Amino acid sequence: MYLWLKALHIIAVLSWMAGMLYLPRLFVYHVDAAAGSVQSETFKVMERRLLKAIINPAMIATWLLGLWLIWLMGKDAFLQAGWLQAKLALVIAMSGLHGFLARWVKDFAADRNRHTGKFYRIVNEIPTVLMIIIVLLATVKPF
Repeated sequence: MYLWLKALHIIAVLSWMAGMLYLPRLFVYHVDAAAGSVQSETFKVMERRLLKAIINPAMIATWLLGLWLIWLMGKDAFLQAGWLQAKLALVIAMSGLHGFLARWVKDFAADRNRHTGKFYRIVNEIPTVLMIIIVLLATVKPF
């Protein structure tokens, strides 16, 4: 059962990360589209669908499966696994970024974007950095 849950957890993480990497890139292009244009309206649909159909369900699945795996490990094992505690802190940070992305989807939907393409290019790097550190922690288990 543990290995099946772990496999599903990894699939959920991959799906979540695909969306977390793609959505800010859509924002980069959306910034240049004139409000009310066909292009802008298309981006709005793409962003909303990506968030609602892929990113949100994948994040929920990631959390539920991850917490289930921690529960199966047991409290003592979790408390002794410093790498897992660090990973969990970074997943919380990723979830916070997810919240910002969701807010920006709403801002774009209402034609209230306040950021530049450069801002979204920088934001686009954050999930990459978090993902690299999380994978290293989960694989190498350095502490």
